[in-house]
Amino acid sequence: MNFEIRKATEADTPLIAWFIRQLAEYERLLEETTMTEETLRESLFGPRSSTEVLLGYYEERPVAFAVFFHNFSTFVGKRGLYLEDLFVIPEMRGKGFGRALLVHLSKIARERNCGRLNEPAIEFYKRLGAVAMNDWTIFRMTGEALDRLAEERSGS
Repeated sequence: MNFEIRKATEADTPLIAWFIRQLAEYERLLEETTMTEETLRESLFGPRSSTEVLLGYYEERPVAFAVFFHNFSTFVGKRGLYLEDLFVIPEMRGKGFGRALLVHLSKIARERNCGRLNEPAIEFYKRLGAVAMNDWTIFRMTGEALDRLAEERSGS
């Protein structure tokens, strides 16, 4: 798989905005999307940003993105990674790009000594071994599932 993952930079703001609009359209929420490139640039790359973006390229074409940030678990006493959005353009789905981004995020979580990787999607993550936290409507990937995913090749 010729899939490259890299961290977004400020110069990628228009591409990130495009991905966000694609995601909003896919979720039928485009009319609720008020983000502008200016607010996005400040929020993601300004001095107070705590959010990061990964971009996925297939044969040098942008096909996927993931937006994540650190959260904190009082029960574990460690910070974690929270995956806010993961999106693969429709014509490139089913090729392993979403999974490759999750593998990459799992490795980041491990490198940063995070206790958890939480994501909001459901069926996709269940297949990876994530456990539903039904009372909170989030998914948590820890222990063996997180280690197993982090051991995979991310395609980069």
